[in-house]
Amino acid sequence: MALQAESKKSCCDSVTDYFTSAKFFIYLGHALSTWGDRMWHFAVAVFLVELYGNSLLLTAVYGLVVAGSVLLLGAIIGDWVDKSARLKVAQTSLIVQNSAVILCGILLMVVFLCKVQLVSLFNGWLLTLCYILVISIANIANLASTATAITIQRDWIVVVAGEDRSRLADMNATVRRIDQLTNILAPLAVGQIITFTSPMAGCGFIAGWNLCSMCLEYFLLWKVYQMTPALAIKTGQKEDEQELKQLNVQKDVEAVQKPSESSELMSGVVEASSAEKKNGCCYNITEPFRTLRDGWVAYYNQPIFFAGMSLAFLYMTVLGFDCITTGFAYTQGLNGSILSLLMGASAITGILGTMAFTWFRKRCGLVRTGFISGVAQISCLALCVVSVFLPGSPLDLTVSPFQDITSHFMGDSSLPEANPTTDSFINRSTSAYEIEEMKPQVVSYLSVSFLFAGVIAARVGLWSFDLTVTQLIQENVIESERGVINGVQNSMNYLLDLLHFIMVILAPNPEAFGLLVIISVSFVVMGHMMYFRYAYKTLRSRLFLCFSSDPKNETDNPSPPESDKV
Repeated sequence: MALQAESKKSCCDSVTDYFTSAKFFIYLGHALSTWGDRMWHFAVAVFLVELYGNSLLLTAVYGLVVAGSVLLLGAIIGDWVDKSARLKVAQTSLIVQNSAVILCGILLMVVFLCKVQLVSLFNGWLLTLCYILVISIANIANLASTATAITIQRDWIVVVAGEDRSRLADMNATVRRIDQLTNILAPLAVGQIITFTSPMAGCGFIAGWNLCSMCLEYFLLWKVYQMTPALAIKTGQKEDEQELKQLNVQKDVEAVQKPSESSELMSGVVEASSAEKKNGCCYNITEPFRTLRDGWVAYYNQPIFFAGMSLAFLYMTVLGFDCITTGFAYTQGLNGSILSLLMGASAITGILGTMAFTWFRKRCGLVRTGFISGVAQISCLALCVVSVFLPGSPLDLTVSPFQDITSHFMGDSSLPEANPTTDSFINRSTSAYEIEEMKPQVVSYLSVSFLFAGVIAARVGLWSFDLTVTQLIQENVIESERGVINGVQNSMNYLLDLLHFIMVILAPNPEAFGLLVIISVSFVVMGHMMYFRYAYKTLRSRLFLCFSSDPKNETDNPSPPESDKV
């Protein structure tokens, strides 16, 4: 009985310790943050389409502004994260992000409520100004969200995990599982609110959620900061303090021994400071550009450069559950219910990928886990390439991939009239009944079945590979450059993502989707080839070090496995 009581007490204590640990508070804060982000990202696209008469124009403009902003400002945001105190960065980005979403929600509520009056004022220019404000404020929220992701997921987690790489891998995997779950549940929740109430009620709900979530997340950040003293000190700050102390000591000694030299030194400092004041304006103006340049140069010089580039290349694909792939699936006869089930299956395989990452990392090491994940993803995507040539595939090389663009902008009457069943899957404003009438009569579902089977199965390797590269960056980038390197990495990801949208704009008709699939798989293969090069060089250098070390020392003090090395 005494043993049972002790075991129950120890179990309760362990549960209590977990739910009061810094690790759990990070998970809870991340869940609240990503839930709000996923709701907002889903709802803002719906709101913009609703406001602009069922057209995708505002949504496309918003996506272009967001991608371009992160592409240009990613390194600058990361540099700010590196040079500022951790708690200040986290709290500032949190407040800016949630305040921007709240303000945007209120503005959208006003537009929905007074749209008729706004259209009549100043020939509709006031309504256009509201659209510009909504997109601009939403873009600020996204930039603040980028800063939050860099500081929490790329920096705080590393510090909280300490020197334990296994714990770091588990925390990274748990964060990704939270991402997968919120990616399904949050849009589902806000979608029900918008459907059964109104878009204006959806705006109010999101604004209220972000207000409450901001207060709770602020408290959780402060709690984690108090529980982890290492967060209060950055490596760069420690080195700067030591250098300042050494300089102060040297100056005191030189002032006593050589007063004449010290006076000359002081006069030189005054002249240098006056020169800096003369050029201060130009220096401050060009500082963001120099930060941007230095960030990209630092990223290029990192040992994990090819690993980061390999992850960025995976964004150049139409083989994901975004508006492009779902739009194509709709032209192939799949309804919304089937698509929602496929998205759920994709999330499940993504969670399995996070579990596979932790399992393989413990047994094979981090670098080999990335190699295995890449082989798994490429093997699954082979099904997508096969689907292009199966019965039911709309691939038709006799149809020009630029037919929709030339007919729309050039007005060429020699081109055949666009068929509603083969028109662009990024369509114009049409009613739901008209869309249902335009759905094609598919002869076979074999092609689209192979396509989505490959996409869903590849998520296991994709998310395992994503976690591998994330931890490689965390472990191999020094603390003082962690923010700027991750900022440049985000910029690279957005750049390749932007290119994939441009590729779809150039070839929007379903007959060309097969070519887009082949191009996408080619970019994925190229990305993994970059990683294979990185893995080969890394493992070869480790093997060389192993053989060049003293065999006597190896037998006496065997090195720990790769997964536990610090």
